[in-house]
Amino acid sequence: GGAGQDKMAAGSAADAQARFGHSVKGLLTEKVTSCGTDVIALTKQVLKGSRSAELLGQAARNMVMQEDAILHSEDSLRKMAIITTHLQYQ
Repeated sequence: GGAGQDKMAAGSAADAQARFGHSVKGLLTEKVTSCGTDVIALTKQVLKGSRSAELLGQAARNMVMQEDAILHSEDSLRKMAIITTHLQYQ
């Protein structure tokens, strides 16, 4: 009767191993899925960041252009003031 018990013990050990293997596979699949989700989220964040950087760069360029326009206007006003002063003297 001892051989039969050994077979059953071996069988249940194999079952346990199979179940363990299955749960490990399940955990791995879960981990891979969550990792994939994290990678997607990270990628979106990086793209959003580069988009923000692009927008910031654009805003900075616009500011520089406006600054140039303001300086140009200031220069024009100064020249007009000089002309006005000259005209008043004449």
